[in-house]
Amino acid sequence: MIDPNGSPEVDPSLLQIWGGSPLEGHVKISGAKNSALAIIAGALLCSQDCCVRNVPSLVDVRRMSQLLLALGVKLQQRGDILEIDASVIGHSQAPYELVSQLRASFFVIGPLLARLGIAQVPLPGGCTIGARPVDLHVRGLQAMGADVQIEHGMVHAYVSDGSRKLKGAKIYLDYPSVGATETLMMAATLAEGETTIENAAQEPEVVDLANFCREMGAKIRGAGTNTIVIAGVPSLHSTDYKIIPDRVEAGTFLVAGAITHSELSLSPVVPEHLMAVIAKLQDIGVQVIAESPDSLRVMPGYSLTATDIETLPYPGFPTDMQAPFMALLTLSKGDSVITETVFENRLRHVAELNRMGADIRVKGNHALIRGVPMLSGAPVVATDLRASAALVLAALAADGKTTIQGLHHLDRGYEQLEMKLLSLGAKLQRLSP
Repeated sequence: MIDPNGSPEVDPSLLQIWGGSPLEGHVKISGAKNSALAIIAGALLCSQDCCVRNVPSLVDVRRMSQLLLALGVKLQQRGDILEIDASVIGHSQAPYELVSQLRASFFVIGPLLARLGIAQVPLPGGCTIGARPVDLHVRGLQAMGADVQIEHGMVHAYVSDGSRKLKGAKIYLDYPSVGATETLMMAATLAEGETTIENAAQEPEVVDLANFCREMGAKIRGAGTNTIVIAGVPSLHSTDYKIIPDRVEAGTFLVAGAITHSELSLSPVVPEHLMAVIAKLQDIGVQVIAESPDSLRVMPGYSLTATDIETLPYPGFPTDMQAPFMALLTLSKGDSVITETVFENRLRHVAELNRMGADIRVKGNHALIRGVPMLSGAPVVATDLRASAALVLAALAADGKTTIQGLHHLDRGYEQLEMKLLSLGAKLQRLSP
């Protein structure tokens, strides 16, 4: 069983990495973190039991599971299989101590409103990479007939009419937010009538959640495009569903091969989900080959050249790959520019990469990167989840030993990263105090 008592976790341990070792071998890519979080929340929509497979073992997934337990849902975990029985939801209020640690926990507001007609969810926490307000979620739920009040850091939402049912609505999102798209799509599955979400997020994780809901009997079309249409149904039924592979983990290992000039194979992957990352790798001189429909091989070039990157909603270059790619561009010949358009506070890893000998300047939301011949090992601190991955990648290529603090960020999003790197020949160890 999963411990229902969530508490803040700041890992005081250190990761030591000795750079310069070539990597070789095969990497098994885990299930997608961002799919798992939304799908676990989505299981609240089902008044029967569900089985979710390929669930990665991550701190964030454990926190989301703890949140469902706190709501009175029954969960059982066996390896990468999570069995969820939400036939009875005992509470409509999510506990602050869990929601404050995990932004994705706010997703439960949609399913709770859809099932119970009432939800009380604290404003969310998570990585401090930007404001990421919940106003798009709130406005969409209001359009569907919910009364929503925000008081003392708590979002109170309820359906006031006698049916306690949300109503179908036409919703336009000012920004194609993944979280808002997923929250409103889940809420709409049990609403009365038809809901249309315009300017919807098109990320693969949105499609994965829609497929999960469809397998439970939801009527959703258009997921993966900018217009999603949901026809509400009275209830959803059991399903057995397998989560897609994690495209960010796959992208991180592609960069690991490139930055260490190593040949690696990765599976399972969905190459289509990695098109923007593969295109940029090829731009700088790295070859990525599709060995099979679900397997990629990275064939690194030995002279990497600069390129410019602008993060955008899918199918553009993913913000979650910005920091790992920055590590790679520090060692690419010439001048590169990375423009971060998705989150306003997601360049804090620059100072840590510069500590390792990188030449990066920040102007607003632009990082100007001048390639250097080599990086040097140094003590560094991870500032968020993807920044932690960037520091690991830089350390693998650096001369000497790098010591990384802030591993609680790393453990939120990468399953068994150290074990996977060790199996490829990396030299590293985690030291606990």
